[in-house]
Amino acid sequence: MRILVGLLLGTILSAGNVGAESPGHAVAFMYHRVDDSRYPSTNVRQEDFGAQLDYLAREGFRIWPLERIVHHLKTGMPTPERTIAITFDDAYYSVYENAWPQLRERDWPFTVFVSTHVVDRGLSGIMDWEQMREMQSAGVRFANHSTSHDHLLARRPGETATTWSKRVKKDILAAEARLREELGEAVNPGRLFAYPFGEYSSALADLVQDLGYVGFGQHSGAMGPLSDLRALPRYPINENFSDLDEFAIKANSLPLPVISFTPRDPLVESNNPPRLSITLAPDGIDPERLACYGGYQGRLALEWVERDERRFSVQAPEPFDPGRARYNCTAPSADGNWYWFSQPWVIPPIATDPDH
Repeated sequence: MRILVGLLLGTILSAGNVGAESPGHAVAFMYHRVDDSRYPSTNVRQEDFGAQLDYLAREGFRIWPLERIVHHLKTGMPTPERTIAITFDDAYYSVYENAWPQLRERDWPFTVFVSTHVVDRGLSGIMDWEQMREMQSAGVRFANHSTSHDHLLARRPGETATTWSKRVKKDILAAEARLREELGEAVNPGRLFAYPFGEYSSALADLVQDLGYVGFGQHSGAMGPLSDLRALPRYPINENFSDLDEFAIKANSLPLPVISFTPRDPLVESNNPPRLSITLAPDGIDPERLACYGGYQGRLALEWVERDERRFSVQAPEPFDPGRARYNCTAPSADGNWYWFSQPWVIPPIATDPDH
């Protein structure tokens, strides 16, 4: 990611901050903790968080509730340019203590995705229900992050597809029931669900959709009319990815107009490294300036299947280690901003991140 952002940075700064208009697009940022330096992989420093909010205010971004953006995506209603959603996963106490005061001062909406079991257990560092009720009364939104915060896409030993499906449905629906018991029937009006660890498979995404939810991952990119409502992107922010210039690139990004891509399933059970094939909309993107990256493996070679039809494939040169990976594809827009598309991968066996 740092290789990618470093290459993008010089171009966007030289082009100036002119903003980009792409009807129906918006950007969501995902945070966990604010000013809790014990967990750098899931923390953003207070001064960096404040600087990011100052940037959004200074540059005239609109801060919308996440469910409002989803409604516009679902219905095809136009979304104003420079529309941003702010989200937090896991309901950490530092959101209540350090993030909320800054957001409340600006009267900006935001959404907290809650894993209900850790709240019910009263774990240290997690908000309690009373604090959430206090925040909700001031306009903060709360949404579903499962009961257990397990790797929901993974089957347990001996578990069939049917028993897996029943278990995961029970987990998600139990979380929704607890949210309603504690925060009222009006909670989570957009039926929003954030995948624990940002991990999902096609089977899990279909299950989430069948339950009536809109899913969110932790892969980069802007949301747009062509985005998959089963797994919408959010830019994750932590101590390693808090630089204000990098933040500006992401805030101004546009959804790469991907009409179709295969494989759609992020779960890589064979064929590691995965080969990703993408078809783009017929205009708006200069194919000569399109670039894709494979994380630490750097820039990937593009193989054009049909250049005139904007069809190409990419594949990392080496297999990925077990865990999470992604391909990012970008291209400059006419006004100096960047189109962005990210396809996450999950490579078994899945290892739990203790800081997440």
